[in-house]
Amino acid sequence: MTQRESSSGAGFSSTANLLVLRALGALLSYPRQEMREALPEIADVIRASPLIAPRERDGLLVLIGALGEGELLAAEERYVDLFDRGRRASLNLFEHLHGEGRDRGGAMVDLKQLYERNGFELATIELPDYLPVVLEYLSCRDREEAQALLADCAHLTRCIGEALIARASPYAAALQALLVIAGEKPIDAASVPRARDRDENLDRDWGEQPAFAGESPAHPASEPFGDGTNH
Repeated sequence: MTQRESSSGAGFSSTANLLVLRALGALLSYPRQEMREALPEIADVIRASPLIAPRERDGLLVLIGALGEGELLAAEERYVDLFDRGRRASLNLFEHLHGEGRDRGGAMVDLKQLYERNGFELATIELPDYLPVVLEYLSCRDREEAQALLADCAHLTRCIGEALIARASPYAAALQALLVIAGEKPIDAASVPRARDRDENLDRDWGEQPAFAGESPAHPASEPFGDGTNH
């Protein structure tokens, strides 16, 4: 994501506090070698952030340790297995809200226009609703806006977090941290049933249907992810 020049400069100051959102986005991104090399710096940001509670900080440091271990190919395979083989843990947020429904395209356009109105242009092949892209955008906004949008999509990050907890994945720590930053209660991990086998996590009961029955409600661009009332 690139930032266009602005004559006013308003809203573009990335505070030290919100740098943690960029760090969380990096941890949720595909584990390339460059990301691995940045893990010590990411860990420093996590440790220093006042927005990360001790329990979530410990979980994130476990995730950072796991991402730095073993062969890169193995980390890539784990990532694809978790996030790219079905909808339940997809990091494309509108996948959960709209599924393959026709509202998804319009929601994507609205989100892209939100970025552009605030001086940002996508510089990646990823879609606008890809969670690491959303977090990079929010890391450059003010804290009030960032927390409001994170609260707006908290019902979606909770779904993803529950799917990751079900598979005992350390990636769940990043979703827990986002919920806390949004002012939401973290997921009670003990209440989440564990996936008994790999097939159980491949969305056998999701098929190709939207996350919710019927047409998804339209939401204004200021609330692109809805309020979770249908969840």
